[in-house]
Amino acid sequence: MTDKRNTSLEINKEQFKTIGYQLIDKIAEFLDTIDEKPVTPGEGSQELQKILGRSSLPENGSPTEDIVSNAAALLMDHSLLNGHPKFMGYITSSPAPIGMLADLLAASVNSNVGAHILSPMATEIEKQTVQWLAEFIGVSPDYGGILVSGGNMANFTAFLAARTAKAPKTIKEDGLSSTSKKLLIYCSKTTHTWVEKAAILFGHGSKSTRWIPTDSTNKMDNMLLEQAIKNDLDEGHQPFMVVGTAGDVSTGTVDNLNGIASICKTYDLWFHIDGAYGIPAAIDPELKQMFMGIKEADSIALDPHKWLYSPLEAGCTLVKNPKHLTDTYSSYPEYYNFSKNDHGPALNFYEYGLQNSRGFRALKVWMALRQIGRNGYLKIIREDMELSKLLFLLAENHSELEAITQSLSITTLRYVPEGYGDKTDKNETYLNTLNEALLDELQQAGKVFLSNAIVHHKYCLRGCIVNFRTSKKDIEEIIEIIVREGKIIHQKLRTK
Repeated sequence: MTDKRNTSLEINKEQFKTIGYQLIDKIAEFLDTIDEKPVTPGEGSQELQKILGRSSLPENGSPTEDIVSNAAALLMDHSLLNGHPKFMGYITSSPAPIGMLADLLAASVNSNVGAHILSPMATEIEKQTVQWLAEFIGVSPDYGGILVSGGNMANFTAFLAARTAKAPKTIKEDGLSSTSKKLLIYCSKTTHTWVEKAAILFGHGSKSTRWIPTDSTNKMDNMLLEQAIKNDLDEGHQPFMVVGTAGDVSTGTVDNLNGIASICKTYDLWFHIDGAYGIPAAIDPELKQMFMGIKEADSIALDPHKWLYSPLEAGCTLVKNPKHLTDTYSSYPEYYNFSKNDHGPALNFYEYGLQNSRGFRALKVWMALRQIGRNGYLKIIREDMELSKLLFLLAENHSELEAITQSLSITTLRYVPEGYGDKTDKNETYLNTLNEALLDELQQAGKVFLSNAIVHHKYCLRGCIVNFRTSKKDIEEIIEIIVREGKIIHQKLRTK
């Protein structure tokens, strides 16, 4: 007789080991041969539904080993593989294998990292991870912070902290209607759309964002920024936040952060840096000048699931004065018994952000930081940037390619067939059509996956390398693929 409850969800020790070992074997083989697979099978929704099956919710269960085996086959054979060495689309990195193991371990213990009493060791690891990320990018380890799902949430978390710090103190009780002044946000016109989302979702309205034009280098024009702030002050409005970008999503450009910091200090504005993609490059001493000013930031957003190669999801908000987070998010409902601690004050992460129940995102970041350390990351990040420069150089030296921009690990380029190099309006219109059609083909064919950018009205192919598997050979082959497919698309379009 046993005291253990018998449920169909439980898997006994031996069965768990057998199924688990089989799955690990499949994953190991998948990772070892990922470069031999297509980047994407290019299957449409109807085709995928047919493969998955259109059955109703099962009335009864199926054998666990069959479910795990089936799920592995569905995902490994019918997914876009951002771990593939020729995946250079958007800003999704190849996930570090140690992060995969970390997620399994985190799910096994299933810590709720909302309160210290619910997750004592997980809370301490997340605190250390935040400290290490601050050290990584070169700001004070005294910055406080929290792990979140990604860039949108990291920036949203900082946005609300900025508003609490700079808006009238009555806003928490009486809302935005308690102030007659319009609260305004300033950012470059190339800033990610999270700014508009935040303005709308948090009650400011889209017209509260001032999109500042960029200069010839694609950086926010700081002279126009300051002029906009002055104009709004003269109109009786209340500017409260300026967003500087450390690696914009289209071209990788880093704003003049030092200049923005100076303007924020002059007008007593919150200085936020959206470094979701690019700020890990601040680890490189050779880029010190590019990232000058980050130590002045009141808050910084970064995504370990981008250039730190963490599996999804992992974003992070860093705040110079952590009290701004608790001022914004802390609450004490009577059914919480989280503050009593005989060992001194405990940090409860529910007081640092929007979530109460929180998974253990920090573990995969922490384990990877331990695995290769500062020097290991510096080496890989530098290699990514060198490969991006190689892509630009090869495009620049090819008679049928035009290299457009290169910054950090992002290169933009376009296919230009022989005889279409003149910058006439007719040619430019055709080249935009051609390169858009070319990108559609490349994304479906499975040989390489790029994304797009619009740079100075040119539709460009965009390669972002945050991929520790990409090699010099991959870059050379990608150039060949672009030109070969470009010729085919060009011929089709001209025939039409």
